[in-house]
Amino acid sequence: MAKKLWKLRKSKIHGNGLYAATDIESGAAIIEYVGEKIKKKESLKRCTEWEASARKTGEGLVYIFDLNEKYDLDGNIPNNPAKYINHSCDENCEAINEDDNIWIYASRDIKKGDELFFDYGYALEHFIDHPCLCGSENCVGYIVAKSRRKKLLSILKKQAAKKAAKKKSKAAKKGSKKATRKKKSTKRASKKVK
Repeated sequence: MAKKLWKLRKSKIHGNGLYAATDIESGAAIIEYVGEKIKKKESLKRCTEWEASARKTGEGLVYIFDLNEKYDLDGNIPNNPAKYINHSCDENCEAINEDDNIWIYASRDIKKGDELFFDYGYALEHFIDHPCLCGSENCVGYIVAKSRRKKLLSILKKQAAKKAAKKKSKAAKKGSKKATRKKKSTKRASKKVK
């Protein structure tokens, strides 16, 4: 029997996490992500329900993987410890679909005791709904697919610039009103002196 490469522990990122039980070489298969095979329509229904619940409770949002054009895999079942692998902007694992089975592989060498992470691959369209808590040097602040992070940073930079410009404009208007009031009070004061 193959040696188990992971162990379940509390995570600083989100509740529980999986950790390397031993040193793991890049390319090693770590764990299969198992679950219930469901049709796309059911998948959408569950995602919508979970999202509403997660907003209230703070629990994990979605444990569903895209399998193929017809089916998804719902990993929110009791006997799926792989569902506890958290997202990080500095991932050390990747999820690979092998004939409609999802396997988690090491994408680089991992030291014993390190938490296991993979890129959740969320779309850019709803990034604001998925804040990232990974705390890595590469963290972009939101759970977004690695291929979209550069675009996200551009969007965030533009938003910050707009916000700064708006704040500056507001401060300038406020300063202008104060200056106008000061001029009026100076005129009144000078009239009183005459």
